Amino acid sequence: MSHANQENGLKPIAIYLPQFHPFPENNEWWGKGFTEWTNVVRSGPKFPGHYQPHLPADLGFYDLRLLETMEAQADLAGTYGIHGFCYYHYWFNGKLLMERPLEQMLKSGKPDFPFCLCWANENWTRKWDGADQQVLIHQDYHPDDDRAHIEYLMPFFKDKRYIKINGKPVYLMYRSELHPNIIQATEIWREEAKKAGFEDIYLIRVENFKRNLDPKEHGFDASMEFAPDIYQAGRKYGKKNLLRYLLKKALHNLRIKRFADFENKIVSLKETAVNMLKKPKPDYTYFRCVSPCWDNSARRKSNAVIYVESEPDNFKKWVSEIKDYTLANFEDEEKIFFINAWNEWAEGCHLEPDQKYGKDYLKAFRDGLNS
Repeated sequence: MSHANQENGLKPIAIYLPQFHPFPENNEWWGKGFTEWTNVVRSGPKFPGHYQPHLPADLGFYDLRLLETMEAQADLAGTYGIHGFCYYHYWFNGKLLMERPLEQMLKSGKPDFPFCLCWANENWTRKWDGADQQVLIHQDYHPDDDRAHIEYLMPFFKDKRYIKINGKPVYLMYRSELHPNIIQATEIWREEAKKAGFEDIYLIRVENFKRNLDPKEHGFDASMEFAPDIYQAGRKYGKKNLLRYLLKKALHNLRIKRFADFENKIVSLKETAVNMLKKPKPDYTYFRCVSPCWDNSARRKSNAVIYVESEPDNFKKWVSEIKDYTLANFEDEEKIFFINAWNEWAEGCHLEPDQKYGKDYLKAFRDGLNS
């Protein structure tokens, strides 16, 4: 395994989606046998030169009901300098979704690889695939549920592999702004953590939708940057030749000819990364994030967000910059940053090897850490 991240105390953590296995609710909502791979394989290019579909290489079309798959993922991640995984966790008032990979990981002790959890607390709707916003499972918030939720998580927090900062389990929340009584909830979580023998819990809010909020004023210790940041999006695809761009847009608007450029948001990831690096440093604890690529057109027939110019060499430079930022701004166990993502295949956002680039993005990540 690579030890580049251990010599300087740096701990890169990759976000991980546990959707790659069939389960009853997906069978009911999307059809029997549905997994994220269903979207991946039916994708195709939206315009000339568009890289779709993203198809897996080394790990294949895996099923996360197999522990061997999770062990192979951890081996691969560790080899290229990733410290651990941040698994998305789905809790709806005691109802769990996609819990099997995480629960079997906890029970078996395998893989022996650091991890933490992020509560993906949005309503479960059909919106993510570009269809209507029909709510499939609603998220209700109340104190009894906040307590039951954290009690469910305690066995994970107590696991020796669980990522901690100064002995405090690191726990992320994807959209803290959706909880109407978030400060009360965080007080309950801290209280229960202390009852369980921890000094406290280390709470991080993901800064994706509601941003520039001081996390401490909302009960959190820190915020996490979410990449790629659409608010820092680079040049729109096709704008280099302004005359050609305007002609195409006119033809599209007049419905003479349709162009994917205008049915989807297509922007430069290379420029987005540069813009993100130029953001002023906030006056609160703010963990940074990088992304190898992003393209959710596998999920959406239109209105997809597609980043182009996401070559491995550009990714290497971004990783190197964020490594330097993290080492300059954090000490000891807070020297972490995040990667979005390890395996978001239907969002074209993955470090896992694919059939076009192989391990090039993993190599670029390792080289960025070592540069």
